[in-house]
Amino acid sequence: SMPSEMLLKVFSYLDAVSLLSLGCVNKRFNELANDNGIWLKLYSCSLHPKWKMKSKQTETVSLGCAPLHDKKPGYWKKEYIFKQTCAFKTRVMRLVKYLDPYTGLPCKNKEAMKVSGLSWIIVLKDKNGKEHVVEKPKLSFKDTSVTILWYGTGWPCLDILSTLKLFGVTPLLPDQSRPPNKNGPRRFSLIAEYHLANLTESSVAVGADELVQLFSLSPGLLVGIWKEKNEIAFVMANLHYNQLLERSILGSATVQYAPPPNKPILDDIDSEYGLHDYSLHLDLHGRSCMYLCGSFKCLFCRKRDIENGYLRLRVVNLKDNRKHLPLTGTPGICWETDAFKGNVKDCFVMNLTLLDETGKPFWCFSAPVHMELSTKSSGLYDYMGHIYIADYADSEGKVCVEIVWLEETKEYIIVSLVLYVSTKKVNSWYGTNY
Repeated sequence: SMPSEMLLKVFSYLDAVSLLSLGCVNKRFNELANDNGIWLKLYSCSLHPKWKMKSKQTETVSLGCAPLHDKKPGYWKKEYIFKQTCAFKTRVMRLVKYLDPYTGLPCKNKEAMKVSGLSWIIVLKDKNGKEHVVEKPKLSFKDTSVTILWYGTGWPCLDILSTLKLFGVTPLLPDQSRPPNKNGPRRFSLIAEYHLANLTESSVAVGADELVQLFSLSPGLLVGIWKEKNEIAFVMANLHYNQLLERSILGSATVQYAPPPNKPILDDIDSEYGLHDYSLHLDLHGRSCMYLCGSFKCLFCRKRDIENGYLRLRVVNLKDNRKHLPLTGTPGICWETDAFKGNVKDCFVMNLTLLDETGKPFWCFSAPVHMELSTKSSGLYDYMGHIYIADYADSEGKVCVEIVWLEETKEYIIVSLVLYVSTKKVNSWYGTNY
């Protein structure tokens, strides 16, 4: 029953987040909370200091200001949110430009995530269209990636689920002076969408222990299924830092972020030399344990190494035992829920970052990989033991790893590591024709 003029007077003392919340109360509050006079005052005070008006002017701004009469209701609200969002994205992405001089990778990702107030959620959609939102994940940070683990009670039955969507969530209007309000307005950015129908038949089986079986969905998602109940135990996402902030912030709630095409630089080296001066950073971990962390420089591929639609980059040579790499510990992926913990052996999460000759990230991913026991035995004089094969493939390339298990010293040794980069990827990156 309060007159609109009095409500507008009260609303004029509120901040932007409170106004947005009020707009969700009812239709009348929504109309009043969109008042151009109130939002123009916020816009001018926060984004354009030279527009700051005296107190008497702000009192009558809704009566005699030309920008108000010419604009539709809600115009300055949209302008305010748009400008604030652009300034926020610029501030966050500026931190990503700081690079580690040794690895060439961004070194201030954690600071950027803290500034952004970034978090992640998954939305499970059943076949009837009902959505189930799962929040409050457990995070594990590595040099080049973050592992996000969701678990809890009351998961929907796997048989009725159709899709799983992974979102990055940030405050719509972040305030650096205080922590983000989880109940305030938020912005969703779609990172990936996965189809869960026939999950156990259509996805890649990574491994199993006594309680759960792991299935991998590209890109970088691991789903743990209870063996006895055939229901979801947990969901684990592995996000590479080079793609993390862009996909988590720059996309929309319905469309994934697409990076702009690369602008190649002039290369005066003979084209017969092929790819050259590439750098690789490789991490192998099991969420809580790091098995390998290494950087490799000056990788190259000659024209004769191009066949079957791939360019070969040999990182570790089987015949050169000086470059063979021992793994720390026994590979496995650790998992946990409210009541149980476990470790699925003979698998790990691979974080790969391939940089081109200019230091730009050329190929990046973070994904679970399964170690499969080979039928052949090691023929190397130095390594007499079982051989494991760990392969990964996506639309941009393949990774082939050979690992030898030494029974005497109880350790795993990487004796061969080869990258196969798709010629389509190279041609689109450089505008060439390999």
